[in-house]
Amino acid sequence: MAMTQNRAQKVLVVEDEIKMAMLISEYLKKSGFKTAVLDNGLSVVDWVKAHNPDLILLDLMLPGMSGIEVCKEIRRFSEVPIVMLTARIEEIDRVLGLELGADDYICKP
Repeated sequence: MAMTQNRAQKVLVVEDEIKMAMLISEYLKKSGFKTAVLDNGLSVVDWVKAHNPDLILLDLMLPGMSGIEVCKEIRRFSEVPIVMLTARIEEIDRVLGLELGADDYICKP
């Protein structure tokens, strides 16, 4: 019988508030996930193409390229689950993110 090795799921955290990004990353690591952190929207699409993460936690308001634009670009080539992570709480922002391909939406505390 062949042994299968469980691999840690890779989560990409895209957040420009470094303290928040590190906190999220540490919680995920303690739960057994591998993490990577990016703080600028411009670098996300190429990173996703190169590393094929299992999940993306994506802030809406990013320097370089907004989370909504990043989401739209990723959806052109990938079905990776994307969870929007944002301080913006207006319903229209949630609806827009979900319509553009995000799988879920989490509000920051």
